[in-house]
Amino acid sequence: MSPEPSTGEIAHDESLRERLSANLARHDVQRHPGEGRKHAAVAVIVLDSDAELHGADPAFRGLTAEERREMLAAVPGAADDPMLTGDVEGTAGGAAVLLTRRGSHLRGHGGQWALPGGRLDAGETPLEAAMREADEEVGLRLTSDDLLGRLDDYPTRSGYVISPFVFWLSDDREPVANPAEVASVHRISMRELTRDDSPRFVSIPESDRPVVQIPIGGDLIHAPTGAVLYQFRAVAYDGLNTRVDELEQPVFAWS
Repeated sequence: MSPEPSTGEIAHDESLRERLSANLARHDVQRHPGEGRKHAAVAVIVLDSDAELHGADPAFRGLTAEERREMLAAVPGAADDPMLTGDVEGTAGGAAVLLTRRGSHLRGHGGQWALPGGRLDAGETPLEAAMREADEEVGLRLTSDDLLGRLDDYPTRSGYVISPFVFWLSDDREPVANPAEVASVHRISMRELTRDDSPRFVSIPESDRPVVQIPIGGDLIHAPTGAVLYQFRAVAYDGLNTRVDELEQPVFAWS
């Protein structure tokens, strides 16, 4: 087990790196055939974080309670949860995973939570695409030396198969948002990913599959990003054999 300080933070140390690497090495990766879908790849980047330096979420400052509720109106179950605020203020500290909030101007999934990633270029492997996208979106030049392992492919409602790769940063490389694609960059503590109330599952009338929700601060992360984070916690951290390809996305993420 990785040592956990009294703050509840999970230490970003060699013990954690070995734990994640060993569990991922044992995982039998499930790959999905294209079947007419486009192929994309994402990077789950594990790095250190400081609660004070990295814990802000300025996008939601100054919003009234009513404005916050309006922004959450399309989220399944949000109306019944008064604790949801839409922001992730105060969720950094210790070992963390890098999340981005997509620019609101983007044609696809604007304003939604995402992992660095995107569609494969011609001739690229999924791993190459994940590393290139991390460089383009958040300025992190990853290499195969940073790679810990791979999670299962996740087929999306919008016609993609997403291949997630897990990377470990142990140096002082700093992520910087590319404003053409990314509104903000956030270090989400692994303490948040391992909360007792995570994951959540809700039903929607449009599908017979459960919608997965990962609570982060006062917000909920949905599939595909939420499904990847759930499997990262279950497989890489907890050492379980958990599949997520049948977990549903909310309707707002279908197109």
